[in-house]
Amino acid sequence: MIHIKIIHRILGVLLLIESGILLLCAFLPIFYGEDDLFGFIMGSLISACCGMTFMMIGKSARKREGSMTRRDGYIVVAVSWVLFSIFGSMPYFVSGYIPNFTDAFFETMSGFTTTGATIIDDVETMPHGLLFWRSLSQWIGGLGIVFFTVAVLPIFGVGEVQLFAAEAIGPTRYKLHPRISISGRWIITVYLLITLLCAVALRLCGMGIFDSVNHALTTAATGGFSTKNTSIAYFNSHSIEYVITFFMFLSGINYGLLFFVAFKGQVRKLLEDTQFKWYVMFLMLFTAIVGIGLFVSTSYDAAASIRNALFHVTAIITTTGFTSTDYTLWPPFIWMILGLCFYFGACAGSTTGGMKSIRIAILIKSMRNEFNRILHPNAVLPVRINGKVIPSSTRQSVLTFSIFFFALVFIGWFFYLAIGIDIAEAYGISLSCLSNIGLTIGDHGCNIPWSDMPVIGKWFSTLLMLVGRLEVFSVLLILTPGFWKHN
Repeated sequence: MIHIKIIHRILGVLLLIESGILLLCAFLPIFYGEDDLFGFIMGSLISACCGMTFMMIGKSARKREGSMTRRDGYIVVAVSWVLFSIFGSMPYFVSGYIPNFTDAFFETMSGFTTTGATIIDDVETMPHGLLFWRSLSQWIGGLGIVFFTVAVLPIFGVGEVQLFAAEAIGPTRYKLHPRISISGRWIITVYLLITLLCAVALRLCGMGIFDSVNHALTTAATGGFSTKNTSIAYFNSHSIEYVITFFMFLSGINYGLLFFVAFKGQVRKLLEDTQFKWYVMFLMLFTAIVGIGLFVSTSYDAAASIRNALFHVTAIITTTGFTSTDYTLWPPFIWMILGLCFYFGACAGSTTGGMKSIRIAILIKSMRNEFNRILHPNAVLPVRINGKVIPSSTRQSVLTFSIFFFALVFIGWFFYLAIGIDIAEAYGISLSCLSNIGLTIGDHGCNIPWSDMPVIGKWFSTLLMLVGRLEVFSVLLILTPGFWKHN
């Protein structure tokens, strides 16, 4: 049974929260004296009216804990991301800076899903309020729209476990506290700390206050929106590149592990974590390959080769999408290696997209075991992560996810080819949207003009972004007929 009134009640709360956030953003146009104030006021009012309407529909919803089902949770999560993107596009659309609703929705969905693809050809002409809203949308979407409300929703008698399960990222999780809401507060505290430290570090490196805050928001969220057209290359600062590289790397670590390190001093727990080891291994391996390739085949010296390799490999594996140069101008084998990094992602439980290191680790360990099983048919060969045997159901889930992920990449590839996009670019766009990176490969370089894409391509891209951000199953599940059956 689907609890319609409970779902309406939760969605109403979420829209009221978004209304409040939009209203807070309205202070920036007032401070800077710019003309996007009306867009934020109207966006806030429309969100509030719809939120109140939803609340009225769900007014008589049962308040006892446990009345919400897992199926309700999937519906709330999928629908809330779409609604947040619809109402979050109002400031762009109403203010007239993005006069086309399709483009405004694309920009907002790209923000909330931390993809970082933009249809704005000249970002530097945008007012401060809209630039901040772009960055803030990525910061909110980094941990998850519903995740940020987990600490609030129990007040309204909503099942927090079902919501968290529907939006949680990755096949394994660290339980910080028996209550999900308390765990959520602890993780958000870590998230805030990383954002604050990043902003301070960037300011100390010479970046302006407004730019520091915006880049800190999008770095912690591994989103990649920048206030400059040329991204990090605009600042032409090695220290800024190293700071952003460090915080991108930090944001790619499981936030449960970061909590143990930051507040409990359990550094050993991080260093012994299987997923973290694989994450670091992938970063070091691809940085070494790209760095050596740049040193041998370009005019970069050793320091420049390592710096550029480390920055771009980290930006891509963490699916942040910042650039300090156009890597597609490098020799083809190098940007093809970077293209391979599009698949990986960092740690489950972080703000990153992609397949995640834990899944890659389980897949590789399972493949190795199959080879050993051929040689030793009677051997018992379990897959272990952090010393614990991974159950067959988890291995099956990882395999199923991987098959769906690769299938969706190729489906997207064929779709973009069908609407007239170049073969290399079509592949890059499909993988970029599904992995929530925002960068791509092709004739137009690493940042294609998304504004030139056909309308149907933009809507399909937003669907891929949402599917990738919610880990495939949360979206595809509600599209199956069986999901809506009574039993």
